[in-house]
Amino acid sequence: MFNVEFLHVLREYEYKKIVKRFLLDARILEIGGGTGYQAKRLTEDGFIVDSIDIPNSNYAGQLEFPVQPYDGRNIPFPDDSFDVIFSSNVLEHVLDLPYLQAEMKRVLKPGGYCVHLMPTGTWRLWTNVAHYTEFFQKLFGLAPRLIPRGVSRYALSEVVFVLRLMVGTAKHYAIVPRHGETGNALSEIVTFSSRHWKKHFANQLFTMDEAIPVGLFYTGHMVLGPRLSLGTRQKLSKLLGSACVIYIVRPA
Repeated sequence: MFNVEFLHVLREYEYKKIVKRFLLDARILEIGGGTGYQAKRLTEDGFIVDSIDIPNSNYAGQLEFPVQPYDGRNIPFPDDSFDVIFSSNVLEHVLDLPYLQAEMKRVLKPGGYCVHLMPTGTWRLWTNVAHYTEFFQKLFGLAPRLIPRGVSRYALSEVVFVLRLMVGTAKHYAIVPRHGETGNALSEIVTFSSRHWKKHFANQLFTMDEAIPVGLFYTGHMVLGPRLSLGTRQKLSKLLGSACVIYIVRPA
């Protein structure tokens, strides 16, 4: 179940990994700022930050930092404005990514670079598994209500209601929704892989400096949420794979 507070716990862990990749006194543009949590943290650490996001973002009503709305294509800043461009779980949601990346090159200063946090193919795989795990949990939770509490009309109508609820739940969970803008939940296992992104950046004339696994396991369904400690999630990442990778790229 989605939980903004737990999302911030994950983002704080990732932030501590990412902030080491920024130059001191850098002017940073964050694309896809969400609640503005990470932009706020960067500002607290002394960086100059501008954050932008589309106006109908899921986080539009939960802002912690002045995130500027933009059209999702044209970055509303002049050429050579930023030392670093930062995004967290954003690029996979951009339909015309080559256009936006051309915009990134335009607003980067000479010598500037990008820091992108991206979900991995293993995150996609385990999110698929968690999707159906959640489905069966809901079915098992409804199953005891199939036993009628008597022979009254009300008791029988309650059983019919639960059956309809179970059918509706099955329809809702039948197909795993894709996370990004293209493909499906299965093809994303490939398109979210480091190999795919390295090839993509090269095709868009970006040179890759680093690709660093964050070292934290979680899924899109936030399985167990805060009940599964960060320490345990670190250990699980060594067995099941890191949920995200940090890519550091610069215009070739």
